Amino acid sequence: MVRRVVITGLGVVTPVGVGRGPFWEAILSGRHGFAPVRSFDTSALPVHLGAEVGEDFRPEEHVRTLDPGEVGRASQLAIAAARLALEDAGIGAELPPDRCGVAMGTTSGEPLEVERFDDLVVGDGLARLGPEFIRRYPCHVIAGHVAAELGFGGPNAMIPTACAAGNYAIARAHDLLRLGRADLMLAGGADAFSRITYHGFARLGAIAPELCRPFDRDRRGMIPGEGAAVLVLEPRDAALARGARIYAEVAGYGLSCDAHHMTAAHPEGRGAARAMTRALEDAGVAPEEVSYVSAHGTGTPTNDRLEVLAFRRVFGEAAPRVPISSIKSMIGHTMGAASAIEAAACALAVHTDRIPPTAHFAAPDPEPDGAAGLDFVPNEARDHPVAVAMNNAYAFGGNNASVLFRKHAA
Repeated sequence: MVRRVVITGLGVVTPVGVGRGPFWEAILSGRHGFAPVRSFDTSALPVHLGAEVGEDFRPEEHVRTLDPGEVGRASQLAIAAARLALEDAGIGAELPPDRCGVAMGTTSGEPLEVERFDDLVVGDGLARLGPEFIRRYPCHVIAGHVAAELGFGGPNAMIPTACAAGNYAIARAHDLLRLGRADLMLAGGADAFSRITYHGFARLGAIAPELCRPFDRDRRGMIPGEGAAVLVLEPRDAALARGARIYAEVAGYGLSCDAHHMTAAHPEGRGAARAMTRALEDAGVAPEEVSYVSAHGTGTPTNDRLEVLAFRRVFGEAAPRVPISSIKSMIGHTMGAASAIEAAACALAVHTDRIPPTAHFAAPDPEPDGAAGLDFVPNEARDHPVAVAMNNAYAFGGNNASVLFRKHAA
């Protein structure tokens, strides 16, 4: 029998707040987490803003089994989000650990370890590298560290599909639970702020000099960020049996590849449209039944234009009536954590019937087939019945993923 899968716990570590409550309050209020980069010197670059997790984040408060000094920054963020999610779900040590698994996504893995390696090479200090490098660098260690910290011996997967990775991880966890191959899954994504990522996007001219303004006519780019989010997914029957709070049900998902270019999306948005269409088909939901869309919404001219094009193609006449917003306007682009954090926002929108805004929005793109006439929930959160929420993510490599969440019903 195919099992229904629900979300019972949310753990988030973001530039605007740590934990479900502070995070949700911040994005509903439209508060952003942009500030001058403090992790490294940006004076040689034309841009200087980032979205870093606050200095009050203390890994040792969350990493209790492993040595926090022996795991990388992304693993610290992931473990913190996982512990917060389990606490939010009210889950302790009652589940068989061999039936509990982890699925995580990332863009860069542990880039700070690569930076340390590079610094040692440039400084003729490679002999000081030490064997810990190979234990801390490969991206698969993030999911492994979460499992080791919590003693979870079930399925374990790391999915490095860049900025769509969190949605891919949720899809993987959903399948394992639906097919009875696990009884509980932690699913999400994590990425740490790094020189590699920041300089790369700066050289591409993709970083906004001031604010991130998705879908606005004056948008000038994204703001790189960092963070993590983990969702507790479990079979609906098990959640009901233990009296768990259910935020939302995972209704279905759709995956696709543009098969077009390493960094540029398909010029007609075909891959993004395929992912949305497949998610709707998997969930048995018509476009007009979607109450809210969480956009990828990076604030770059190319992404926003093509995302709007794909959205209009899939939703047709319903497009102007479906609210669509981007929380990257507040938390920045947290890379592999982005769609996982946005999935948490979707689950909360379904649970609370409140929709977060697109911040810093002044006027839509006037170009033909642009944003004019669409509802981007400008600048203020909105009370709105959310029966079904769609979470969209599009990534380098042409990786696209859409996940649908619906209000839980018997």
